[in-house]
Amino acid sequence: MIDQNSTLAGQGSADANPQGDQANNQTMESLLQSEDLNVDLPQTGEIRKGMIASIGSSQILVSIGAKSEGVINSRELEQLTAEERAELKVGQEVSVYVLRPEDDNGNVVLSFKRAMEQISWENVEKMIADEVVVDSKISGFNKGGLIVPVGTLRGFVPSSQVSANRRSQSTGETPEQRWQKMVGQNISVRIIEVDRERRRLILSERAANTESRSSMKERVISELEEGKVYTGRVTSLAEFGAFINLNGADGLVHITELSWERIQHPKEILEVGQEVKVKVINIDREKRRIGLSMRALQDDPWKSRVEQFSVGQLVEGTITRLTKFGAFARLEGDVEGLIHISELSETRVEHPKEVLKEGDLKTLRVIRIDADQHRVGLSLRKVDSAAFADKDFKLLTQEFKDQGE
Repeated sequence: MIDQNSTLAGQGSADANPQGDQANNQTMESLLQSEDLNVDLPQTGEIRKGMIASIGSSQILVSIGAKSEGVINSRELEQLTAEERAELKVGQEVSVYVLRPEDDNGNVVLSFKRAMEQISWENVEKMIADEVVVDSKISGFNKGGLIVPVGTLRGFVPSSQVSANRRSQSTGETPEQRWQKMVGQNISVRIIEVDRERRRLILSERAANTESRSSMKERVISELEEGKVYTGRVTSLAEFGAFINLNGADGLVHITELSWERIQHPKEILEVGQEVKVKVINIDREKRRIGLSMRALQDDPWKSRVEQFSVGQLVEGTITRLTKFGAFARLEGDVEGLIHISELSETRVEHPKEVLKEGDLKTLRVIRIDADQHRVGLSLRKVDSAAFADKDFKLLTQEFKDQGE
């Protein structure tokens, strides 16, 4: 039997403690908020692992761990081959690409095709770095060469990259006469150029057929010396850099080592087959990797631009960016320097926006020049510093003298 007195006493104590209710409500609210923060919401362009929840004639539902299931719609299903659709089963784990985090019905819109394509591009980028030989079949041709699939991607083997033995069979005046009989034949290729943005995948049968590539690379690595300059030939291009063949072994020029100027893709300055000079900057004999640099053979333009500045000098600078740790200013000669937040004012500053805004033209003092790291340190608070009074007076005197002459 329930003790009514104890129940009433409990109610009385609860009524008498409204602060306790408030504390409980706040605790519950904070728990709900933290739970919301922990929900891993999908983002456009993201590839996720999911589980097929159901398969219908017009859509497939995939559970991807978000609050609602993702949808593969009918338009996406039409792009799948009959074989690809037949392989899909309820409960199967699949990779999906997030097209839209939420449609008009609150569903996450997903794509199988885009996921497979993205994964394939990532795979071929790794293959070119690892110098992998890919075994495939010739699926087609055009007037310039052969079409060979690599995963879900269509690769192209230019006629110049077809092996001598196969080229000897390509007789005839038309592409059909030269290449048609090769469709369906097995072929081994190496990837020599990857350009995801242009959907360009260039392959070479000749590079894959080079005899004793492994032993040749070991011999070349044993002969190379760090710090020395060699002449090589560009064998392949990828978003992260260019591969250069040195006496039979490929070394990598990372994109940051191609030029002092910032570039988006090696194709901007190089092409396959081009002869170039490179400096060996690293040799990993255990992993059999050769690190090369073209930039090391070029004059550093930053150093020539910064020669006009000296520590303690007053300069004019345009504020270009504000960050929580300071502000960036562009100086004459397109040199960018940093005003650390501690150099903005004699008083404490929580954020640079309290003192500056983008586009401001300010007089600043150069307090540090690091040529190796390409960094210039600037100060706003030291512009009127007594510590630099003598230097300012001498520079001003020299300016008047130069003007008088």
